[in-house]
Amino acid sequence: MYKTSKKPVWYGELRTARGNTILIYDKQFPDASAGRVYFYNATRESIIEYAEDIVKPNLHELDDNAIAEVEKTCGAAWFAAREEFMAKHQGWVEANNPKSVAAPKKAKAVTEDDDEPELESADGDDYDDDWSDDYDD
Repeated sequence: MYKTSKKPVWYGELRTARGNTILIYDKQFPDASAGRVYFYNATRESIIEYAEDIVKPNLHELDDNAIAEVEKTCGAAWFAAREEFMAKHQGWVEANNPKSVAAPKKAKAVTEDDDEPELESADGDDYDDDWSDDYDD
């Protein structure tokens, strides 16, 4: 249901014996642990990890009017919680959305001269001349 939605953000309601709450699922959320899923809980105003097998049968998609109402009442809190959550999981976001981050540019190869530079002293002596081993000890 929420994973098969063609929209990037899914709005639904979790109906339980304790009461109903609005949940929002964003396809850009990182994968949770195996068998678990992240939803924004409008009642708690935070993103919570749920056991998928438990919540899936109790999820019901909202109609367009209900979505518009949720966006009005929860929009600011939802976006703030999403930004904070995505910042904490930035490594995952970058790894799974390579288009969103510019690829690092390769450094240009630095070529080294094979020729050794000529060495000269401050007083003009040329140390690169051929030296002989005939010196006095």
